[in-house]
Parts: sequence; C-alpha cells; structure tokens
Amino acid sequence: MFQDKYVFAQLISFLNRSKFIRIVARYNGDKYVKHFNCWNQLLCMMFGQLSNRESLRDLIATLDAHHSKCYHLGVGKNVSKSSLARANQDRDYPFILT
Repeated sequence: MFQDKYVFAQLISFLNRSKFIRIVARYNGDKYVKHFNCWNQLLCMMFGQLSNRESLRDLIATLDAHHSKCYHLGVGKNVSKSSLARANQDRDYPFILT
C-alpha cells in the first residue's frame, strides 16, 4: 500500500515556518496563548479556504470529521469553534508584504 503525505500537508511544506514564527514573535502574536497558536490558526484557515468552507461552523464540522487525521494534516489537536472564533477576533495582524 502506498503511503505518502496528505495533499494539504504537502502544500504546507512549501511554507517557511521559521520565517512565520519570526514574524509572529516580532508582533507578539502568540502573547498570552497557551494552546492554539498562530501557526495552528493559519493552518485551520488555510484548510477552510482550500476546502471551500463557508463558515466557522462548517470548518469545525469538517475538521471534526477528520479528527483522526488532524495531526497528519499538520493542524495538531482538534480545534473548537470557540477557540478559533476567539483567535480570529482577538488577534489583529498587520498587513505584511515582506
């Protein structure tokens, strides 16, 4: 049986995670955050865009349907709707072109 990474995990491998972490550290994006960091938020929102989800509820339902694959998708643990909504509301991000 052929075993390889999921397509979403392959797309994530093109992202420069160290540069993203540097930018988050520069703007204190993960300040006071314990579990759901900016990287996980980015991955959840990317998954929602790429899978054409229309709402947070729809996105969370899709992630819950694939809860056994979340680690292999790169998201990590399961995400609740309240934590994703809180992260989207509380974290403001400057528009960065660098």
